[in-house]
Amino acid sequence: MEPIQLAKVQEVINQFAAKDVYIHLETTNGAYASHFDESFFSAGAYIRNAQVCYEHGKIVGEGPFRVGLKMPIGWIYAEGLTHFEVDKEERLLLAGHGHDGKLAVALQISEKPFD
Repeated sequence: MEPIQLAKVQEVINQFAAKDVYIHLETTNGAYASHFDESFFSAGAYIRNAQVCYEHGKIVGEGPFRVGLKMPIGWIYAEGLTHFEVDKEERLLLAGHGHDGKLAVALQISEKPFD
């Protein structure tokens, strides 16, 4: 993965618009950290292979970045994104890494279901 380049990521987001795509979205602040410190409140969210068709999407910010995907009935939104990759299967992989390098958020878009 490489640091997000706004124009490149926006171009790929636009290519997926108005198509049936699969979304992978997850967040975590250290779901396994609570066993090291019982006072630490861990939270996370995970969805994989949700099939959606978004009208348009937008990446904004100066880093970390935010991505919003506008659907007819609502939004998909991810914040804290720092890195991206378009892999050999033409999937857009976005990730947000904390200062310690650990994954905090991931948003992925694909025309095929994720394995």
